[in-house]
Amino acid sequence: MTRSPVLILSSLLFFSPALASDLPESFQSKFESRLHFIGAAEQLIRPAQRDEPASTKMTNGAEPRARVGISSRLLSGATRARERPDLTMQIESQGEKSAALAALYSLLLPGMGELYTDGFGSGKYFMIAEGALWLTFAVFETYGNALRDDSRVYAISRAGIDPVGKDDQYYVDVGNFLDIDEYNEKQLRDREPENLYDPAAGYAWQWDSDASRAAYREQRIDSETMFNNKKFVVAAVLINHVASAINAARSAISFNDALKSVLGDLRVSAGVMGGVRNPHGLVVTLSKGF
Repeated sequence: MTRSPVLILSSLLFFSPALASDLPESFQSKFESRLHFIGAAEQLIRPAQRDEPASTKMTNGAEPRARVGISSRLLSGATRARERPDLTMQIESQGEKSAALAALYSLLLPGMGELYTDGFGSGKYFMIAEGALWLTFAVFETYGNALRDDSRVYAISRAGIDPVGKDDQYYVDVGNFLDIDEYNEKQLRDREPENLYDPAAGYAWQWDSDASRAAYREQRIDSETMFNNKKFVVAAVLINHVASAINAARSAISFNDALKSVLGDLRVSAGVMGGVRNPHGLVVTLSKGF
């Protein structure tokens, strides 16, 4: 009696729809494109089916078909690989993430590396922190410039300074002395004549009161404080980039470990029952290492 084509799947890994559903979506989509053995198996089964006598046909006219417990979603991707000649292959763990690339992404933009490794749950906090830090930087920059400009306008009206061509040290000295004479006398006492200001060159000033000088000095110091705070914000930005890069690299490693734990060392082999001269079935074996 002629036997119908039989497809035997080893009990070590009966790849049922339930197991397929346990795979994450990203793993299923990567895995389905690698199941090339289905196409090759289909090529071997069809010739054997054509050689079957009519007595083996089912009563409704449909040919008996081998059944394998593999989800139709995975089969649809696998049957596109009918031209692959080899029946024994290693199904590679596709979709692994590069830890170095993830770290590079997060060094450029915190959170982007975590997004690349499907770990944006933690990466979003680095991205939010990045935005908050740069917003803080902008606030310090804007407020510091406003305070500095206001203080210099105040010095023009209360001390009669000429702001053209003056450096920051000049504005510091204006806030520390009532007038240019007091400043120059101090420099001479300290034997630092190179620091003298020339009144004829537009460096003269004279405060209308010591209270006005003190108010100007306080405002100028506040503006300098804002500018100094920017340096701490920049340092925090750099720390955020590095911390996100480290986290992204760890996320990539965790992603790859999870991928390997799901797929493991999955091997597929197939053979013809009865040999090439008397084919009457196909044996397909899937083995998974743990």
